[in-house]
Amino acid sequence: MLVALAILSVNEENREAYEKAAEYMAQWSMDHGALEVMELWESNVPEGKVTDLRKAVAAPEGEKIIAGWVVWPDKATLAKAQEAMGKGEGFEGYPEGDPPFDGSRLIWGEFEPVLMRGR
Repeated sequence: MLVALAILSVNEENREAYEKAAEYMAQWSMDHGALEVMELWESNVPEGKVTDLRKAVAAPEGEKIIAGWVVWPDKATLAKAQEAMGKGEGFEGYPEGDPPFDGSRLIWGEFEPVLMRGR
């Protein structure tokens, strides 16, 4: 199992557009073998004295912190999906217009679970 994790910020005014894009990407991921997708909109992200999520993505005033992850069954399935993404496969219906966030400030990574407890 592999988890792809992302942290970013979105202007509050772009919430609806972000949710549409997130819904599209969640379905795209599931269609490409993902086991689970979760998108989270900030409800309480406190500012830290040294570091915090807001500083990590250089979120300006008026932007909310977003966290999301996609659970993949294995690295091979994720690699195949990444290859399809790089080729633009399956993006014919992606919402038009500019992305609802600044992708240059997005933080992402791939993680192997070390501990899981029930849901």
